[in-house]
Amino acid sequence: MNRLLVVLLTAIALLVTGCGGTGTDSGSGPAASMPASPSLADGTRESAPSEPQASDRKEIVTGQLMLTADDPVAVGRQVVTIVEDSGGRVDSVTEQPEISSVLTVRVPADRLEGTLDELRGLGEVTSLTTTRDDVTLQYTDLEARISALQASVDRLRALMASAANTADLIEAENALADRQAELDSLTAQQRYLSDQIDLSTLTVDISAEPRRPDDRDSFWDGVVAGWDHLRSALGDSIVALGVALPWIVFFLVGAGIVYLVVRLLARIGRRPAAAPATPAEASAEHPVVEVDDE
Repeated sequence: MNRLLVVLLTAIALLVTGCGGTGTDSGSGPAASMPASPSLADGTRESAPSEPQASDRKEIVTGQLMLTADDPVAVGRQVVTIVEDSGGRVDSVTEQPEISSVLTVRVPADRLEGTLDELRGLGEVTSLTTTRDDVTLQYTDLEARISALQASVDRLRALMASAANTADLIEAENALADRQAELDSLTAQQRYLSDQIDLSTLTVDISAEPRRPDDRDSFWDGVVAGWDHLRSALGDSIVALGVALPWIVFFLVGAGIVYLVVRLLARIGRRPAAAPATPAEASAEHPVVEVDDE
């Protein structure tokens, strides 16, 4: 027992010594050889990336202006003149003489407020709403992806110029075609987004009678809307039935096959087994021959 106790104490002492050595030498391992972060070495903490300033924000502005005027068509033509003088353009015009004029115009974002002030003076303002959608992150992401793809395209073109054999040239051409297609797609998205940012979209609704966005429709308008919804629902139901018809036929055929198999197995199970022969029938079939001992 004394020897066993000495051995155990020796093992515990060696184990404690090894753990202590490992802890003290940890500074000389791979982690110790890594250089300290500059932001932590001088006692300062690395600052998070700052949010974009107000001047750097990319916003898509849309609005709706509702006016009341005696001659909506004439006022609508004045709207066209004001928008074109501000450097914008007119996308669509819908006129109903002596009733209404609805225009969709694009106005430079930096001149939207001044243009709205001019449009307000053309009639009585019934309603004005504007909405701002911040797309700064989306625009920044597109810029970064386009820059990376452009660099990749330039490298591939350099590889094609220095290709040593046909196989390398073909591989570089295929990769370049894929990169170029993706780059063109992202560039088109950036152009569209830039157009939405630079030119605000404004809908100008001019009517001869006062009208508000929350005006209720008439009973007849409700009937027409209900009929349109009914036709749309019936059309969707017919399409859904056409999609489901092959599946219905498939399940019906499968169910018929299963039913026939079950009926066949049931008939086989109900077929009567052959009854055992009675002694009389057995003797008739196999007569006993008596042998005379004499």
